[in-house]
This record gives sequence, structure tokens and C-alpha cells, in this order.
Amino acid sequence: MALGGGHGLAASLAALRRLSDDVTAVVTVADNGGSSGRLREQYEMLPPGDLRMALAALCGDDDWGRTWAGVLQHRFAGDGDLSGHALGNLLIAAVWQRLDDPVAGLDLVGALLRSHGRVLPMSRTPLSLQALVRATPDAEPSLVVGQVQVATTPGEMVDVSLLPPDPAACSEAVKAVLDADLVVLGPGSWFSSVIPHLLVPELADAVRTTSATRLVLLNLRSATAETKAYLPQNLLEVLAQYAPGLVVDVVLADASSVPDRDALVGAAAGLGADLVLADLADQSGGDQHDPARLTTALAALGGRGKMPAWR
Repeated sequence: MALGGGHGLAASLAALRRLSDDVTAVVTVADNGGSSGRLREQYEMLPPGDLRMALAALCGDDDWGRTWAGVLQHRFAGDGDLSGHALGNLLIAAVWQRLDDPVAGLDLVGALLRSHGRVLPMSRTPLSLQALVRATPDAEPSLVVGQVQVATTPGEMVDVSLLPPDPAACSEAVKAVLDADLVVLGPGSWFSSVIPHLLVPELADAVRTTSATRLVLLNLRSATAETKAYLPQNLLEVLAQYAPGLVVDVVLADASSVPDRDALVGAAAGLGADLVLADLADQSGGDQHDPARLTTALAALGGRGKMPAWR
């Protein structure tokens, strides 16, 4: 299973689905931008965008699954009321209104796509992300509210938290973590997609106490404003800060994205983890993980050392 949001989570799922037919995604629900933000505000519902992307990433391998995944990802153009909306967001919103149960609605859309697993929200309550950001080293921190704003505001991230604080976790998500063989954190926007899971007390406790292997998949590079100046080892230091007592088994990173291997080995060891380096980057030169390369790296880890064998 994997925890995260956006394109980072989709990258993990695209690889995991090639290795298992029983993959669960636990997804952030703090998005306030674009189509998701509009639907969230208008209907007081969970933002569907990251959930939609996870569903599309887990779609079936046949023509039916791939076709419906494409339909789900279709975004309306033009200047009308539908402009900018992803069709999948509207479908999820409609199913939620009919069933009045976000988990049942996601399961229904997953069945339509013949998904390789399940997509769950980290909370059944729409959440907001806020952060204290210091624009310059000698400036006083300012409060930034909203996931989009946190992800795009330049400066040093002093603290990040959820509103409301200490929200209830989705019980199905907690059970999925506790029942998992493998829990993957990352990649993704670190403060706005990865860390929020550890700010939900029940979910954080499940990640700490699960008998599953815990794997952290690091970003290829920290190009977003929130972590622009961070090195790979800094991401692990942030993880330790927001999840005291968390023990990680494996840290997986792209070899070409690690400027200081010794520093990263030390940061991984601080979490109890072994560091594994592999070629994970998209060969086109982009900043995304290549699904085939990531699948190969995960498959090679299966059944070795701290990693469980793939079923």
C-alpha cells in the first residue's frame, strides 16, 4: 500500500500495481485548488482530485480499464462552467451525493475501472493545511493557509499543521495500514502530500505500529517551492521531526538524485533504515519516476532483507 497524493502517489501506484493485485492507496484530502477546490467549496465534500488520480493509476490493464482511466482524467476546456473540471472529479462527486458515503463511492468508481486495489481518503472530513513560512532567514514566520499556498510559497517551512487539528482518520485507511505487508511513503510534495498523513493521529499511530515493512521513496529532486533548498537527507530529517519514534526499514532513492551519499546513509540510519539506490528517473529527462524502472527496483527488493516477498 502507499500513502501520499498527486503525481507522487500515482508514480508509486503505477509500479505497485504491476507487482500486486491488492494495492491500497491512502490519499490526502486537503487540496483546495483547481477543480477539486471548486467542488469542495460548492458542495462541502472531500476534494476528489488526488483520489481520482490514484484511481486512474490503479485502473485495470485491459482496454476497459485503460479507456475509463482516460475518461476519468479528461479535463474540460473552454470558458464555460465546466472549464477546468476533470470529468472524474464530477463523477466522484455525483457518486458521493448518491451514496452519501465517500468510501463506498470510491469503491464503486474503482469497480468501474476494474482497479488493482482500493483508494481511500486519509480522513472522511475535508481538511485544510496551514504552515508557518519564513521568507528570509531573518524574517518573522508568516501564516500560510491552504495546500496550494503551502506548496507554492517560497521560503523556509517552519511548521505545518492541519485544520481542524488532530482530525479523525478514515477507519478503513487505518485498518489497511495495519493489515499491509508493505507501506510506502512518498514521493511527492513533502509538506503538502506526504507529511499530512502523519498529522492524523490514528493514521500516524498505525504507520508506527504496523508489522508491515515501511519504505520511504524519495523525490527525484526538490523543485517545488516548499522544499526547493532541501537535499534528500533533509526530507528524512523532516519525516523524523513530524513522526517521532517512526522506524523505517528501507529508503529507496534515485542514484543520480543523491549528491551526498554518506549524508543520506546517515539520515536513513537515523530512522533505522537501509538505503537502496537505483536508476528510477524517467529516461526522457523529466522529473518523474519511470514506472518500469521503479517496478524493477521494487521487485528486486522483494523477499530480500527487510522487504516482504511479493505475492
